[in-house]
Amino acid sequence: MDQIPMKRISIQVSLSGYSFRIYEAGELVSCSGWIPSGEVESASELTGTYDQVLLSVMTPKITLVPDTFFDPQTAGELLSRTVELAPSDKIGRIRLEEYSAWLVFSLDGCMQPVPSVSGLEAPDPLPEMFFLLKDILKLDHYNRIVASYADGYLHLAIAQDRTLLLSNVFEAPDFTTAEYYIFLAMKKLQLNPEVSVIHFRTPLSEEQELSLYRYFKGVERL
Repeated sequence: MDQIPMKRISIQVSLSGYSFRIYEAGELVSCSGWIPSGEVESASELTGTYDQVLLSVMTPKITLVPDTFFDPQTAGELLSRTVELAPSDKIGRIRLEEYSAWLVFSLDGCMQPVPSVSGLEAPDPLPEMFFLLKDILKLDHYNRIVASYADGYLHLAIAQDRTLLLSNVFEAPDFTTAEYYIFLAMKKLQLNPEVSVIHFRTPLSEEQELSLYRYFKGVERL
């Protein structure tokens, strides 16, 4: 008997709204734009039947720490060296075995209430960077670029084959600034956009997509 394909819904939570992506058998079949918080409860995506829910929070409060430098007792201190934290911020961590590293993060101040999905409990939320680092390994390009943009922050991961070259979050008040950081990173890593495909996990406007197409070989959704 053939295995029933897994149907998943991925929910991205930002301060400005929510975005939904539906996957069947591992393939992206639909994605929404950003939906304001006042309209999210009536979103048709929430009434579907799914096997799994993924929950991503667009937090800039992240740092990737190699196993050799990670100590759970000092995880918060390591994070505070790279981002500004409030005294009340709770520190989370999750190991990324593929990178022999820990992703240390805080979600405080970066998310809204999580909408309920019919018949399923909401999973523990994880930072958007966790999903970038997972998705980048699934690509079959040599130059691998995965990005998200929301709430004035660009989330960016770049790899060559399976070697991670960059994972960072940049403050970018507009999409033009986000593009600047993408091209700056590409230049520093000596990667040519004209032979590279960039993958975005967050919704793009037609204008944003066309702007990227001026420089990249392709623009695709994840």
